[in-house]
Amino acid sequence: MIAITKDLLLISNSTLHGSGYLDHCEYQIKDILRSRKKVLFIPYARPGGKTFNEYTKIARERFQKMGFSLNGIHEYNNQKKAVKNAESIFIGGGNTFVLLKYLYDTGIIDCIKQKVSEGTPYIGTSAGSNVAGKTIMTTNDMPILYPSSFEAIGLVPFIINPHYLDLDPTSKHMGESRETRIKEYHAFNNDIVVGLREGAMIRVVGNNLYLKGSNGARIFKRDQEPTDHRSRGSLDFLLSENV
Repeated sequence: MIAITKDLLLISNSTLHGSGYLDHCEYQIKDILRSRKKVLFIPYARPGGKTFNEYTKIARERFQKMGFSLNGIHEYNNQKKAVKNAESIFIGGGNTFVLLKYLYDTGIIDCIKQKVSEGTPYIGTSAGSNVAGKTIMTTNDMPILYPSSFEAIGLVPFIINPHYLDLDPTSKHMGESRETRIKEYHAFNNDIVVGLREGAMIRVVGNNLYLKGSNGARIFKRDQEPTDHRSRGSLDFLLSENV
């Protein structure tokens, strides 16, 4: 069972079509941070090849609009100490393989897990949500770097597939669907996979897990038909159920 102190916001995507960066999840971000005013940002995923400074500038400006100060972890000489002293942690999206490699290479992956287990709020978008799960083995990203392990931070006992797309029966695309890829994963592995559609979020408060945002999620278990779940529902079983 997940530790009662955990406080997580795991967001499928940072931007929705027609809106700006983090606009669709601003309320949830303010809710999880509450009285905390400082955010430690981890820009390792480098979307589009952005530098750490470029990515941090984008996040800093957005969080300042919400009333929070934000610093990139690369701006600290001692990154483990930065995690230890963080009031809150935000890991942004980008390439999941790149992100996880940096988490291992800097040695902060266990520091983050320990810090969050003590009650420090954790926010993840896209790749930042992906690494909150058990592994990154259902990521949609290209393996442009090779982390020392596919095991992720493990803040929740399942795997998250952000940006989950349902099969479009009118599409002329002849490649595999996201559902097919996840079934391929389950041919060799047992972990539950939560496909978070665009606009959907997972909110964990202690031993409770809530599906927030729009469009809901599709949950996959080995040797079972996937199930659809709507937003604003409780999915507490995901914190303790084994396949």
